Order: sequence, then C-alpha cells, then structure tokens
Amino acid sequence: MIKPYIVLLTTVLLSSCSEEFLDLKPISTATSDIFYKTADDFKNALNGGYAGLQAGGLAGNSYVFGEITSDNTVAVASGSVTDQDEFDRFYIKTTNPFISGRWNDAYNVIARYNTILDKIDEVTMDETLKTRYIAETKFLRAVVYFTLVQTFGDVPLILKPVSTPDEGYSFGRTPKAEVYAQIEKDLTDAENVLPVTYAAADMGRATKGAAKAYLGKVYLTQKKYADAASKLKEVIDLGVYELLPSYADVFKVANKNNKESVFDVQYKSGGAGEGNAWPNSFAPQNSGNAVIAFGGDGNNQPTNDIINAYEAGDLRKDVSVATSYTNAAGQVIPDKYIKKYYDVPVAKNDNGNNIPLIRYADVLLMYAEALNEVGYQPNAAAFTYLNMVRTRAGLAKKTAADLPTQQAFRLAIEQERRVELAFEGHRWFDLVRTGRAIPVLNSKKEQIRLVSDLTENNLVFPVPQSQIDINKDKIKQNPGY
Repeated sequence: MIKPYIVLLTTVLLSSCSEEFLDLKPISTATSDIFYKTADDFKNALNGGYAGLQAGGLAGNSYVFGEITSDNTVAVASGSVTDQDEFDRFYIKTTNPFISGRWNDAYNVIARYNTILDKIDEVTMDETLKTRYIAETKFLRAVVYFTLVQTFGDVPLILKPVSTPDEGYSFGRTPKAEVYAQIEKDLTDAENVLPVTYAAADMGRATKGAAKAYLGKVYLTQKKYADAASKLKEVIDLGVYELLPSYADVFKVANKNNKESVFDVQYKSGGAGEGNAWPNSFAPQNSGNAVIAFGGDGNNQPTNDIINAYEAGDLRKDVSVATSYTNAAGQVIPDKYIKKYYDVPVAKNDNGNNIPLIRYADVLLMYAEALNEVGYQPNAAAFTYLNMVRTRAGLAKKTAADLPTQQAFRLAIEQERRVELAFEGHRWFDLVRTGRAIPVLNSKKEQIRLVSDLTENNLVFPVPQSQIDINKDKIKQNPGY
C-alpha cells in the first residue's frame, strides 16, 4: 500500500477556497498540526476533499475502468495505448499506471477524510455546521471506499490518520464484507444528517439524497435487493429530483447541478486547474478545432457494438455519440467519438463539465432492477420506473407482453442502463454486479479483441505491484495476476 505517513505529511496538503465552493487553490504550507484550528480551516479542508475526487485515479480516468473494459469503448490508437489497451483486451499488468493511480489517489484522499474526522472534534465551531461537515466527510470516504472495493475486492480499511512507518505497514487487506459494512455505516450516518438541498453557493455538496442513492447502490451491488429497493424509493420520495424533459439538457455546462443531478464530481473552467479534460480527451484525434477548440486526443472511442445498441428513434444516441465530423475544408471525416460531454474550453483540457456519479435516471433504473429481483410482477412498479426513462428517450413503453419473465426484465434493465448511462463509467461494474460480465464479453471475444476468455479472476483488477513490494507480509496479489 502507499506509505500513509508520507501521504499524511506531504501529499495530503489540503486545498483552500474562497467563499465559492468550487474556487479551490492549494495551501502550500499547511500541515495537519497547524492547519486545523478554525471552522474555515475545516471548510477549506473539506472542499479540498471534494476536489480530490477529480484525481485521475478516481473520476479523471474512470472511463478506463468502467468503459474501456466493457463492450462500449476501445482504447486510443496512440499515446498511452499500451496502458489503456491492457484494460481493453484484459492483459492488465500489476505495474499498469492506471492501477497504481487509482490505489494511490484513493488512499491520498481517504487520508484527508480521516484527518478531518480526527481533528474536527477539537475545534470550537457551530455544532450544526460541525455535524454537517462530519457527515459530508463520511459520505465522501464511503464513495471512495466503494470505488476501491469494486476495483480491487479486499482493500486496506484505514479509518484514522496514520503518521508513523510502523503503523502504516500494519495494514493488510480487509475482507470486502467488512469494507462494505463500513461503507454502509458511513452512508447511514451521512443520510441522517445531510440536508436535502443547499443554497446556490453550496450546490454540488453531498446531500441526503446522494447518501441514500449511494447506499441503495451499495445494497444492490451486494444483492441486498429488498434493502436496495427500500432505500432507492426513499430517494424518489424526497421529491427533489426529476428527469429533465430533454436528455441533452442533462449534460449542458450551463445546466450543471440540475434537478437530475444526484451527485457529480464538480469541475470549473477558467485556468485555475479545476477544469475537466474529457471533452478534449474524447474528441477525435487530428480533428483540429472542428469538434472542439484545441483539438482532441481520441480517447475512449465508441465501439460499433454500442452504436448499434440504440433502438431506432432513441433520442439519446445523437446526444451521446457521433460517427463523423466535418473538417475545416468541408469534408466529412468518418470517426466515432463521444459527444455527450462538450464545452468551449479556454485552454485544452480546461472544460466546465461536471462528471456525474449518480443521477436520477440511474436511481430509477436501479429501483426497477431491485424490485424485479425482489420478485417479478407483470406491469407493476418496476415497469413504471423503467418506462419513465424510456419515455424521455422517445421510446415505446415496455409491458409484460414484451417482458414476460424476471429474466427478460433483467435483460431489459441491462440494455436500458447501457444506453441511458453510456460513457458515464457504469457498464463494466453493472455487468460484474449482475454476473453478466463473463458471458457478455466472452460472446464478443473477437469483436472486442480479448486476449483470452474472461474468468472470475478478471472481475477484480490487480493490486499495484508497488504496494506488494513495500509490504509483502500484509499485501497479497489477487488471483490470476
């Protein structure tokens, strides 16, 4: 594992901010001993904790784990092709930088959260605000641990600051059931405290609905279907979320943190280092300014399989993907690329788009899935919530005549989640959660260029070799790597 004492004293220097939630600037001289003194210190530290979600190992390169591994996208044909191609074709090395990036970035930000939770009780401040800051921090810690356990399985569960080498080396891999239990505890603590909404200046912070939605997803992932259904219905019953009438409006930069947003990773363009790279990263290579200012890198290219997955008349298709662009000379250039994320950057990779982690359409589809797993009922509530998403997409409603069995409904949810949430990092983890990753991807082995058939070993990724090398007694590799 990373050396927590080093993380605590150096890498985990927290971010400051002005009165605006997203105006984040680094503090270069703060340490845990001298920084945590006032309510504003904790506000700044917590804002830095939100900013930590932007890291490449978390949201920044999440498509490598959630999309390139699946049948949705393929790796770029140049640049970091080898590192991403390992995910695309499943010959992932234990030294892959995306693997170490996820582990290191996750534990860096977890160290921030643990320090906040350790220090905040010592400070005199408004008790209501203190309680909320604790709840926000627990929510964020749960989100990151959920990312870790989905990626690696058993992971070290560290819940307090670690300041000495000996203590750092004492942590081995905690069984994932215990990690999930802690995630559930943190989210339950958070949902009981967090507000339903915020004033405009604090939009984007963790809410009661976000905690409930994540808890529902955690239950669903563990196949606790009744618990998942109950918790996701609580999100719906809050009455603060809704599907926007237009799918395209969900992703417009000017419409961030809209009524469909449950929890996004926040970005802000303008040259402050808080911009989103995805619009430039996903635009076609060699396209100049034809698709987006400052050009594109061609990452995360859609497959023919996902393009063909959209039903005729699905309004989401043209919002999400394109198969060509027109260059400066007026020529139509065939090239598949993701167009769901778009902005007009002031510099390359400095876009204002948020990255959605959970939105209301996801909640509705998870709720329908959970209801169906509890027990298939023809034309009952599960159909209602599935059809809410389909209707917004311009598609006909599904009935029991179309989906006469529980298994048929499962496949319909799988299809709907694929196209509704395309390129948002869900596809691989959805397939793993439902036990469908191996049969689905192996059935497309030649098409998606798998090196060999997937097995159970491929359902989690390798632990970074560097973590094993520095703590051989405690950190063991996942089978098959």
